[in-house]
Amino acid sequence: GIEFIDSYVFNQAEYIRFNSTVGRFVGYTEHGVKNAEAWNSDAGILGQEQAELERVCKPSAAIDYSTILDKT
Repeated sequence: GIEFIDSYVFNQAEYIRFNSTVGRFVGYTEHGVKNAEAWNSDAGILGQEQAELERVCKPSAAIDYSTILDKT
């Protein structure tokens, strides 16, 4: 399967991450935890992240896989 990770970084420190495997945001700082709670309760924000998985990751993975097969 494909795992999509969307990390948010401030001052070179990751503070929140969306992970498609768990389907939710995880906070790594106090501010990130608060945002994760808010964003996880917002179906619109979660939907945007899932849409990125469908829009970007899956088509790209299919192209990459096809390229690998062509070279073997």
